[in-house]
Amino acid sequence: MDRAELYKLFTPEALALLGSIGDLDAKADVLKLVSALRAEGYDAGLVAAVLSQAKLRRRARKKFGDFTDGMLFTEDGLEQASRLQAAALHAGRFRGAGIKQVADLGCGIGAESLAMAAIDLEVKAFEIDEVTAALAVFNLGAFDNVEVTHADITELDLSPFEALFFDPARRELGGSGERSARKFDPAQFEPNFDWVVEQARTKPTGIKVGPGHPHEAIAEDAEAQWLSIDGDLVELALWFGEVKRPKVARAATVVNSAGRHEIVSESFVSEPAEVAPLKEFIYEPDNAVVRSHLIADLAREVDATLVSREIAYLSSNIAIDSPFMRGFKVIDEMAFDRKKLKAYLRDKNIGTLEIKKRGVDVVPEQLRKELSLKGEIAATLILTRIGDDHRALIAEPLKNN
Repeated sequence: MDRAELYKLFTPEALALLGSIGDLDAKADVLKLVSALRAEGYDAGLVAAVLSQAKLRRRARKKFGDFTDGMLFTEDGLEQASRLQAAALHAGRFRGAGIKQVADLGCGIGAESLAMAAIDLEVKAFEIDEVTAALAVFNLGAFDNVEVTHADITELDLSPFEALFFDPARRELGGSGERSARKFDPAQFEPNFDWVVEQARTKPTGIKVGPGHPHEAIAEDAEAQWLSIDGDLVELALWFGEVKRPKVARAATVVNSAGRHEIVSESFVSEPAEVAPLKEFIYEPDNAVVRSHLIADLAREVDATLVSREIAYLSSNIAIDSPFMRGFKVIDEMAFDRKKLKAYLRDKNIGTLEIKKRGVDVVPEQLRKELSLKGEIAATLILTRIGDDHRALIAEPLKNN
């Protein structure tokens, strides 16, 4: 989004039109809608800006719920913005530590600031991109305890602030009409990640990064918390100072309809879990557990074993109900051979197949086509490595999943 599009959106006419259109469904006939709006006399640029926002609002609803109706977005701003559930957890960290003021450094479209302001923290928000900063002002307009400033945070004096929250830019801007590419190397983050960590060591600080952030780039004096929401691994948060919990080095936090659940470790290294032959039930740990390298800790907690040393599947002879993993009853096991598997599925009348894989180099959708599924029964196919062998497991989900 450029200034011209921003100016068109910041008018009563554009906002009223956006409200009347609502979320633009992915299947909507956009050309027909454009023609209708142009026939009503709306400017072409205004129509384009409004329809772009309508599409973004549809996607944003998963992150922001009903707050979406009062917000404006950019493509990249929406991509990097925290879900409100995650932002609320961050805000709760600060309030739980008795902190009253936070500097949101790299506030983007304002998700973190919104959550902080909603629980009465005083927020000083800063954003380097002028257009994004303007959208943050709009999105946070309902709160009088937030101040948004367009600024380069590396040029700020951070000493007056009680606590800090960083969300370094992790995207490479694309050309016109292109989506930006993610940056995975912390050295390429903006601002420089080493500088961010250096500031974090001066006062209570949270740093949000992608969940694939390399373990070797995690500071030893930080608490590393991987967060999964409704099965989606959404982030890694690094906590310093008073917002870091004592005796917690790593945490896998899982949030779902049943509430919030967590596995923690006092160190960054876990004792290996036992490896044993496949048993009656197989379990797929949540990705927060996998990325935090807390699989062995989970295995000991639920009394399960690994099916293979480097594969993130657990196994047990009992049906386990755990928020940290999804369970399946193993119906059959065989060597992974496409032709034999196809014949087996046909013989068993299996026509609907959920395909899961770890340690096996296959593309599930391509394999699904090769299997030419026809039948009335649904099943789960789990492809994995057990020892040196690639195995195909036919399974059914446990009812408590």
